[in-house]
Amino acid sequence: MKYLAKLILNSIRQGCLYVMSRPLFLVSIVAIPLVSAFLMLNLMSSGLANDVPVAIVDLDGSEMSRSIAANIDAMQTTRVVMTCNSFGEARAAVQEGKIMGFFLIPENFSSEAVAGRNPEMSYYTNYAYIVPASLMFKGFKTVSVLSNGSLVKATLTSAGLADGSVSAMLQPIVADMHMLGNPWMSYPIYMSNSFIPGILALMAMIVTVFSITDEIKRGTSPMWLESCGGSMMVALIGRLAPQTLLFTLTGWIIQLVIFGWLDFPLHCSIATMMAAMLLLVLACQAMGVIVCCIVPNMRLALSVCSLLSVLAFSISGFTLPVENMYGWVGIISYILPIRYYFLIYIDQALNGIDLYYSRYYFIALLLFVLLSLVPLGNLKRMCRRPVYIP
Repeated sequence: MKYLAKLILNSIRQGCLYVMSRPLFLVSIVAIPLVSAFLMLNLMSSGLANDVPVAIVDLDGSEMSRSIAANIDAMQTTRVVMTCNSFGEARAAVQEGKIMGFFLIPENFSSEAVAGRNPEMSYYTNYAYIVPASLMFKGFKTVSVLSNGSLVKATLTSAGLADGSVSAMLQPIVADMHMLGNPWMSYPIYMSNSFIPGILALMAMIVTVFSITDEIKRGTSPMWLESCGGSMMVALIGRLAPQTLLFTLTGWIIQLVIFGWLDFPLHCSIATMMAAMLLLVLACQAMGVIVCCIVPNMRLALSVCSLLSVLAFSISGFTLPVENMYGWVGIISYILPIRYYFLIYIDQALNGIDLYYSRYYFIALLLFVLLSLVPLGNLKRMCRRPVYIP
């Protein structure tokens, strides 16, 4: 037992020297996640995007059209920065980047509306920028629907119907909406706690793969294994333990900034999210070990980890619910560790449900660590007889 403890301590000492010998490790483990977190939090510091610049093409020039333009300018998400005289002028402004979209009111709009001829209003959005375009589209659509409702109400009222009866006809069911978890509709609250840990997970997998395959590439893996008593387990513990500590501390710093300084919603104990961060780091390192066991080649292993990590941003449920994906794509999302951290964040930090109901997500992260022990025999054979294929 003492001999095993001595081997582990000696392996950890070698792992610390290995990390300190290359500044690139500290850059990858500490600097890149922290800088990425700073850039993302600073970029989205205002929360929901507001005052998207738009234009109005008013070919009617009536009091009704001016009222519609005023309503668009009064929307929180849009701001009218210019009035154009034609479709071509507005389109040119979009192409020049002066505006993100425009709302077109046709000629004789008010007269045709009063006559009940169903005039059409058009709005154009630049979906090259999906977030502001979506908000702008929502604002344009809201104004057009409300304008249509006000026209119908005016027509029915002039026909002799009571005001209350008209309102009941236009909106028979009044929706009472309450947004849970993120009632402010703040993008950073949702996205920062998914993309920033995703970048940390990406770096954890890449650094793990590099640390292992670097020994095979340089042909020093037999000496590395021999210095750990021929135990692949001891060798991995010593090599990865210092990295685990640094990655976890970096993740905890990010969490303290997000939940403490920036005061993001946290309806659970901070210790719960810190434990989830530790398990995320361990699970991502375990995923890197599994990749090395299957593909013990630096170039291919790094490519596989990069592909899996980048795909995680799309198929882990950040941007599109897994339930709405194709079946085989949704299955892939369950083999990515970041998904379970994301689900823990949603359940615990945002919704504040009992920890008991998130137990399976914690167990799933632990399973990655246990599964990485299964194929270690193949990695040990490769380390004993390294063959590097460029």
